[in-house]
Amino acid sequence: MSTTTVRIKASEIYKDWHVIDAAGLPLGRVASEAAKLLRGKHKPTFEPHLDDGDFVIIVNAAQVTLSGNKVEQVRYHRHTGYPGGLRTRTFTDQMERSPRKVMEKAVWGMLPKGPLGEQMLRHLKVYPGPDHPHASQITGSERAKAAREAATAEALKEPRKVRRLRPLSIPDASAETVSAAPETAAKAPARKRPSRTKAPAEETVTAAEEIVTPPVAEEVVEAVVEESAEAAPKPRRARAKKADSESTGTADSDTTEKPKRTRAKKAGATETSAEEAPKPRRSRAKKTETEGEES
Repeated sequence: MSTTTVRIKASEIYKDWHVIDAAGLPLGRVASEAAKLLRGKHKPTFEPHLDDGDFVIIVNAAQVTLSGNKVEQVRYHRHTGYPGGLRTRTFTDQMERSPRKVMEKAVWGMLPKGPLGEQMLRHLKVYPGPDHPHASQITGSERAKAAREAATAEALKEPRKVRRLRPLSIPDASAETVSAAPETAAKAPARKRPSRTKAPAEETVTAAEEIVTPPVAEEVVEAVVEESAEAAPKPRRARAKKADSESTGTADSDTTEKPKRTRAKKAGATETSAEEAPKPRRSRAKKTETEGEES
Protein backbone atom coordinates (compact mmCIF):
# COMPACT_ATOMS: atom_id res chain seq x y z
CA MET A 1 0.00 0.00 0.00
CA SER A 2 1.35 3.39 -1.03
CA THR A 3 1.75 6.17 1.53
CA THR A 4 1.93 9.09 -0.90
CA THR A 5 -1.24 11.18 -1.14
CA VAL A 6 -2.45 11.82 -4.70
CA ARG A 7 -5.20 14.28 -5.63
CA ILE A 8 -7.73 12.47 -7.81
CA LYS A 9 -10.74 13.55 -9.84
CA ALA A 10 -14.15 11.85 -10.00
CA SER A 11 -13.41 10.67 -13.56
CA GLU A 12 -10.22 8.89 -12.42
CA ILE A 13 -11.82 6.75 -9.69
CA TYR A 14 -11.30 2.98 -9.97
CA LYS A 15 -13.03 0.33 -7.83
CA ASP A 16 -11.73 -3.08 -6.84
CA TRP A 17 -13.56 -6.01 -5.25
CA HIS A 18 -12.75 -7.42 -1.81
CA VAL A 19 -14.06 -10.52 -0.01
CA ILE A 20 -14.29 -10.73 3.80
CA ASP A 21 -15.01 -14.02 5.57
CA ALA A 22 -16.91 -13.21 8.79
CA ALA A 23 -16.99 -16.75 10.20
CA GLY A 24 -16.13 -16.66 13.92
CA LEU A 25 -15.13 -12.94 13.90
CA PRO A 26 -16.66 -10.21 16.10
CA LEU A 27 -19.36 -8.16 14.43
CA GLY A 28 -17.66 -4.81 15.14
CA ARG A 29 -14.29 -5.84 13.66
CA VAL A 30 -15.88 -7.04 10.43
CA ALA A 31 -18.01 -3.88 10.14
CA SER A 32 -15.03 -1.55 10.71
CA GLU A 33 -12.93 -3.31 8.06
CA ALA A 34 -15.80 -3.16 5.57
CA ALA A 35 -16.42 0.56 6.30
CA LYS A 36 -12.75 1.38 5.69
CA LEU A 37 -12.80 -0.37 2.30
CA LEU A 38 -16.11 1.24 1.33
CA ARG A 39 -14.84 4.75 2.12
CA GLY A 40 -11.51 4.23 0.35
CA LYS A 41 -9.25 5.07 3.28
CA HIS A 42 -6.85 2.29 2.26
CA LYS A 43 -6.00 4.16 -0.99
CA PRO A 44 -3.54 7.02 -1.44
CA THR A 45 -6.25 8.77 -3.50
CA PHE A 46 -8.69 9.09 -0.58
CA GLU A 47 -10.97 12.11 -0.75
CA PRO A 48 -13.60 12.68 1.96
CA HIS A 49 -16.07 14.21 -0.50
CA LEU A 50 -15.77 11.49 -3.17
CA ASP A 51 -17.00 7.89 -3.37
CA ASP A 52 -13.49 6.54 -3.87
CA GLY A 53 -14.05 3.23 -2.07
CA ASP A 54 -14.27 -0.31 -3.40
CA PHE A 55 -16.88 -3.08 -3.50
CA VAL A 56 -16.97 -5.33 -0.42
CA ILE A 57 -18.38 -8.86 -0.27
CA ILE A 58 -19.04 -10.34 3.19
CA VAL A 59 -19.59 -14.10 3.31
CA ASN A 60 -20.61 -16.27 6.25
CA ALA A 61 -22.41 -13.33 7.84
CA ALA A 62 -24.59 -15.76 9.86
CA GLN A 63 -21.51 -16.93 11.80
CA VAL A 64 -20.46 -13.60 13.36
CA THR A 65 -20.22 -13.40 17.12
CA LEU A 66 -20.42 -10.86 19.92
CA SER A 67 -18.10 -10.61 22.93
CA GLY A 68 -19.23 -10.62 26.56
CA ASN A 69 -22.94 -10.35 27.37
CA LYS A 70 -23.77 -8.35 24.21
CA VAL A 71 -25.84 -11.21 22.82
CA GLU A 72 -28.39 -10.57 25.57
CA GLN A 73 -27.93 -6.78 25.81
CA VAL A 74 -28.16 -5.74 22.15
CA ARG A 75 -31.67 -4.86 20.98
CA TYR A 76 -33.01 -3.91 17.54
CA HIS A 77 -35.96 -1.50 17.43
CA ARG A 78 -38.35 -0.51 14.68
CA HIS A 79 -41.68 1.34 14.54
CA THR A 80 -44.66 0.59 12.34
CA GLY A 81 -45.77 4.23 12.27
CA TYR A 82 -48.95 3.67 14.23
CA PRO A 83 -49.57 4.43 17.91
CA GLY A 84 -48.03 1.71 20.04
CA GLY A 85 -46.25 0.28 16.98
CA LEU A 86 -42.76 -0.04 18.56
CA ARG A 87 -41.26 -3.48 17.86
CA THR A 88 -38.12 -4.77 19.63
CA ARG A 89 -36.00 -7.83 18.84
CA THR A 90 -32.93 -9.40 20.43
CA PHE A 91 -29.69 -10.11 18.61
CA THR A 92 -30.48 -13.82 18.40
CA ASP A 93 -33.95 -13.22 16.94
CA GLN A 94 -32.59 -10.76 14.37
CA MET A 95 -29.82 -13.14 13.29
CA GLU A 96 -32.40 -15.91 12.79
CA ARG A 97 -34.63 -13.66 10.70
CA SER A 98 -32.01 -11.71 8.61
CA PRO A 99 -28.22 -11.77 9.20
CA ARG A 100 -27.83 -9.36 6.26
CA LYS A 101 -29.68 -6.58 8.12
CA VAL A 102 -27.50 -7.05 11.22
CA MET A 103 -24.32 -6.60 9.17
CA GLU A 104 -25.67 -3.67 7.12
CA LYS A 105 -26.85 -1.86 10.27
CA ALA A 106 -23.41 -2.25 11.89
CA VAL A 107 -21.61 -0.93 8.75
CA TRP A 108 -24.07 1.94 8.28
CA GLY A 109 -23.25 3.21 11.77
CA MET A 110 -19.60 3.66 10.63
CA LEU A 111 -20.27 5.50 7.34
CA PRO A 112 -20.98 9.24 6.78
CA LYS A 113 -24.69 9.99 6.88
CA GLY A 114 -26.39 11.45 3.83
CA PRO A 115 -26.41 10.72 0.09
CA LEU A 116 -22.67 9.94 0.07
CA GLY A 117 -22.99 7.30 2.79
CA GLU A 118 -26.04 5.75 1.12
CA GLN A 119 -24.11 5.48 -2.15
CA MET A 120 -21.22 3.76 -0.36
CA LEU A 121 -23.59 1.33 1.36
CA ARG A 122 -24.88 0.17 -2.04
CA HIS A 123 -21.41 -1.26 -2.73
CA LEU A 124 -21.73 -3.66 0.21
CA LYS A 125 -22.79 -7.25 -0.63
CA VAL A 126 -23.67 -9.47 2.37
CA TYR A 127 -24.33 -13.24 2.10
CA PRO A 128 -25.11 -15.52 5.07
CA GLY A 129 -23.30 -18.49 3.50
CA PRO A 130 -19.89 -19.01 1.86
CA ASP A 131 -21.15 -18.65 -1.73
CA HIS A 132 -21.52 -15.40 -3.74
CA PRO A 133 -22.23 -14.67 -7.47
CA HIS A 134 -19.38 -12.13 -8.00
CA ALA A 135 -16.50 -14.36 -9.10
CA SER A 136 -16.17 -12.66 -12.50
CA GLN A 137 -15.99 -9.17 -10.92
CA ILE A 138 -13.23 -10.35 -8.59
CA THR A 139 -11.11 -11.78 -11.44
CA GLY A 140 -11.58 -8.62 -13.49
CA SER A 141 -10.49 -6.40 -10.60
CA GLU A 142 -7.39 -8.56 -10.04
CA ARG A 143 -6.37 -8.19 -13.69
CA ALA A 144 -6.90 -4.41 -13.58
CA LYS A 145 -4.85 -4.20 -10.40
CA ALA A 146 -1.97 -6.14 -11.99
CA ALA A 147 -2.06 -3.88 -15.05
CA ARG A 148 -1.88 -0.76 -12.85
CA GLU A 149 1.07 -2.12 -10.91
CA ALA A 150 2.93 -2.96 -14.16
CA ALA A 151 2.29 0.55 -15.51
CA THR A 152 3.59 2.18 -12.35
CA ALA A 153 6.73 -0.04 -12.40
CA GLU A 154 7.47 0.97 -16.00
CA ALA A 155 6.94 4.63 -15.16
CA LEU A 156 9.45 4.37 -12.31
CA LYS A 157 12.07 2.77 -14.59
CA GLU A 158 11.95 5.62 -17.11
CA PRO A 159 14.29 8.51 -16.32
CA ARG A 160 12.54 11.48 -14.91
CA LYS A 161 12.44 14.46 -17.25
CA VAL A 162 13.81 17.56 -15.60
CA ARG A 163 12.18 20.77 -16.65
CA ARG A 164 14.77 22.92 -18.37
CA LEU A 165 14.96 26.66 -18.07
CA ARG A 166 14.36 28.89 -21.05
CA PRO A 167 17.60 29.81 -22.90
CA LEU A 168 18.87 33.34 -22.35
CA SER A 169 18.32 35.92 -25.09
CA ILE A 170 21.73 37.50 -24.30
CA PRO A 171 24.71 35.57 -25.72
CA ASP A 172 26.67 33.70 -23.14
CA ALA A 173 29.93 35.59 -22.59
CA SER A 174 31.31 33.07 -20.12
CA ALA A 175 32.40 30.68 -22.88
CA GLU A 176 34.22 33.48 -24.74
CA THR A 177 36.04 34.58 -21.62
CA VAL A 178 37.03 31.00 -20.83
CA SER A 179 38.35 30.43 -24.38
CA ALA A 180 40.24 33.73 -24.39
CA ALA A 181 41.71 33.20 -20.94
CA PRO A 182 44.60 30.87 -21.98
CA GLU A 183 45.62 33.21 -24.85
CA THR A 184 45.79 36.25 -22.56
CA ALA A 185 47.67 34.22 -20.00
CA ALA A 186 50.22 33.26 -22.64
CA LYS A 187 50.62 36.85 -23.91
CA ALA A 188 50.82 38.54 -20.52
CA PRO A 189 54.43 38.84 -19.29
CA ALA A 190 55.30 37.28 -16.01
CA ARG A 191 55.49 39.72 -13.13
CA LYS A 192 58.71 39.95 -11.20
CA ARG A 193 58.41 39.32 -7.54
CA PRO A 194 59.84 42.12 -5.39
CA SER A 195 62.89 41.21 -3.42
CA ARG A 196 62.42 40.79 0.30
CA THR A 197 65.70 42.62 1.11
CA LYS A 198 65.14 46.26 2.13
CA ALA A 199 67.01 48.93 0.14
CA PRO A 200 68.62 51.93 1.94
CA ALA A 201 66.28 54.91 2.48
CA GLU A 202 68.55 57.53 0.79
CA GLU A 203 68.78 55.63 -2.50
CA THR A 204 64.96 55.27 -2.76
CA VAL A 205 64.37 58.97 -2.11
CA THR A 206 66.83 60.11 -4.75
CA ALA A 207 65.37 57.69 -7.29
CA ALA A 208 61.83 59.01 -6.61
CA GLU A 209 62.97 62.62 -7.02
CA GLU A 210 64.65 61.80 -10.31
CA ILE A 211 61.49 60.17 -11.62
CA VAL A 212 58.97 62.75 -10.39
CA THR A 213 60.86 66.03 -11.06
CA PRO A 214 62.91 65.75 -14.26
CA PRO A 215 64.92 68.83 -15.40
CA VAL A 216 62.98 71.30 -17.58
CA ALA A 217 64.54 73.78 -20.02
CA GLU A 218 63.94 77.57 -19.60
CA GLU A 219 62.83 77.97 -23.22
CA VAL A 220 60.02 75.50 -22.71
CA VAL A 221 58.80 77.40 -19.62
CA GLU A 222 58.71 80.76 -21.51
CA ALA A 223 56.77 79.24 -24.38
CA VAL A 224 54.16 77.79 -21.99
CA VAL A 225 53.73 81.20 -20.30
CA GLU A 226 53.21 82.97 -23.66
CA GLU A 227 50.61 80.43 -24.75
CA SER A 228 48.68 80.86 -21.48
CA ALA A 229 48.70 84.66 -21.88
CA GLU A 230 47.37 84.44 -25.44
CA ALA A 231 44.69 81.98 -24.40
CA ALA A 232 43.38 84.31 -21.64
CA PRO A 233 39.83 85.64 -22.37
CA LYS A 234 39.62 89.22 -23.68
CA PRO A 235 37.46 91.79 -21.78
CA ARG A 236 34.09 92.81 -23.22
CA ARG A 237 33.77 95.92 -25.44
CA ALA A 238 31.40 97.79 -23.13
CA ARG A 239 33.80 97.69 -20.22
CA ALA A 240 36.69 98.77 -22.46
CA LYS A 241 34.74 101.80 -23.80
CA LYS A 242 33.75 102.80 -20.27
CA ALA A 243 37.35 102.71 -19.15
CA ASP A 244 38.45 104.89 -22.15
CA SER A 245 35.76 107.52 -21.47
CA GLU A 246 36.69 107.78 -17.82
CA SER A 247 40.36 108.25 -18.71
CA THR A 248 39.72 110.99 -21.37
CA GLY A 249 36.85 112.72 -19.52
CA THR A 250 34.73 113.00 -22.69
CA ALA A 251 31.60 111.13 -23.70
CA ASP A 252 30.06 110.48 -27.08
CA SER A 253 26.92 112.29 -28.21
CA ASP A 254 25.04 109.05 -28.43
CA THR A 255 25.79 108.04 -24.88
CA THR A 256 24.96 111.49 -23.29
CA GLU A 257 21.78 111.58 -21.29
CA LYS A 258 18.99 114.06 -22.20
CA PRO A 259 18.31 116.82 -19.60
CA LYS A 260 15.20 116.52 -17.55
CA ARG A 261 12.31 118.94 -18.10
CA THR A 262 12.42 121.96 -15.77
CA ARG A 263 9.68 123.01 -13.42
CA ALA A 264 8.87 126.19 -15.51
CA LYS A 265 8.34 124.25 -18.67
CA LYS A 266 6.11 121.90 -16.73
CA ALA A 267 3.97 124.84 -15.53
CA GLY A 268 3.66 126.24 -19.10
CA ALA A 269 2.54 122.89 -20.28
CA THR A 270 -0.21 122.83 -17.65
CA GLU A 271 -1.44 126.35 -18.77
CA THR A 272 -1.67 125.34 -22.38
CA SER A 273 -3.53 122.26 -21.42
CA ALA A 274 -6.01 124.34 -19.36
CA GLU A 275 -6.66 126.74 -22.33
CA GLU A 276 -7.22 123.90 -24.67
CA ALA A 277 -9.65 122.22 -22.28
CA PRO A 278 -13.40 122.74 -23.08
CA LYS A 279 -15.30 125.36 -21.09
CA PRO A 280 -17.68 124.10 -18.42
CA ARG A 281 -21.43 124.46 -18.97
CA ARG A 282 -23.26 127.44 -17.41
CA SER A 283 -25.07 126.62 -14.24
CA ARG A 284 -28.86 126.84 -13.86
CA ALA A 285 -28.63 129.81 -11.42
CA LYS A 286 -26.79 132.03 -13.90
CA LYS A 287 -29.36 131.07 -16.53
CA THR A 288 -32.28 132.26 -14.38
CA GLU A 289 -30.53 135.63 -13.69
CA THR A 290 -30.06 136.33 -17.31
CA GLU A 291 -33.74 135.54 -18.06
CA GLY A 292 -34.84 138.07 -15.31
CA GLU A 293 -32.71 140.84 -16.73
CA GLU A 294 -34.09 140.33 -20.19
CA SER A 295 -37.62 140.46 -18.93
